[in-house]
Amino acid sequence: MIKVGIAGATGYVGIELIRLLSQHSEVEIVYAGSQSHVGRPLGEVYPHLRSLSHLACSPLDAIEMAKQCDLMFTALPHGQAMTLVPTLLEKGVKCIDLGADFRLKDPSSYEKWYHHLPACPQLLESAVYGLPELGKRTEIQNAKLIANPGCYPTCSALGCMPAIAAGIIKAEEIVLDAKSGVSGAGKALSSGSHFCEVAENFKAYQVGGIHRHTPEIEQIFEEMTGYPIFVSLTPHLLPMVRGLLVTAYLPLSKEIAAEKIWEIYANAYANEPFIRLYPFGQLPQTANVRGSNYCDIGLIVDERTKKLIVISCIDNLVKGAAGQAVQNMNLMFHFNETTGLTHLYPVYP
Repeated sequence: MIKVGIAGATGYVGIELIRLLSQHSEVEIVYAGSQSHVGRPLGEVYPHLRSLSHLACSPLDAIEMAKQCDLMFTALPHGQAMTLVPTLLEKGVKCIDLGADFRLKDPSSYEKWYHHLPACPQLLESAVYGLPELGKRTEIQNAKLIANPGCYPTCSALGCMPAIAAGIIKAEEIVLDAKSGVSGAGKALSSGSHFCEVAENFKAYQVGGIHRHTPEIEQIFEEMTGYPIFVSLTPHLLPMVRGLLVTAYLPLSKEIAAEKIWEIYANAYANEPFIRLYPFGQLPQTANVRGSNYCDIGLIVDERTKKLIVISCIDNLVKGAAGQAVQNMNLMFHFNETTGLTHLYPVYP
């Protein structure tokens, strides 16, 4: 049994971590760090967690966290985890960061995309990017610091990786049409996520290669190909709470039968417990992954334009955040990778 803490426990991702970890057979939640609810029981902040009322919200104090925890999840706004993680690592506490503070390997990228420089650039190289399906399970198992991927990069990469690895597409011409539920914006108040702005509305945002997840996606693809890849990512906001769907338009680089493409994907994901590949021609939808750690993938070949169209779906708060973090934790501590992630329970939000 390991003792874990969550910094940012009362945010949407933090609450999702609590939902998953409270049902994990190998975990005890001992620390719920919060900036806004210090001293309040979790069951008071969120009545649906009444059974966890014994767990009160504590300050974001790295020293206190280190005294109590074997592992710390940091589910904080960008730029805040880097103030806690160095101390936690020095005290022997393993960390999984669900923000962006350790995802990008190039320190200068943070100033461009997040408008600040990393406070601890020395950790960027040692942080392991926690997308298990990318083929780095051994690195994750041996890691002390995991950079948990973003939701758009997770869904986009899982949809595209087999085609890139097989060399059947022009990787430099990838177009990603992505759509997310409102919870992806987090719990902080914003006029753009108010009910009156979102309900019965559908809009694109951060168009033209300026979304912060763009360099993360490109970093994944560059690692696979060995040369720089520039993707065209257009995110959209859907009038729903959870869910993320990416339509990837992948120009084929050669003549190849549709059935062969499906076989490439089936072979690539044959042993992946959280990838569900649909029969050729059938397409996934967000309702089928809600509350789960699955990524559902469907394939279509547009014979007229010679493009492979891949539809991938995840729950942005689970496989796109908390569930993937638990999957990484399972690998780090040599538990069964699927422990705590194979059952469906009521979700919030």
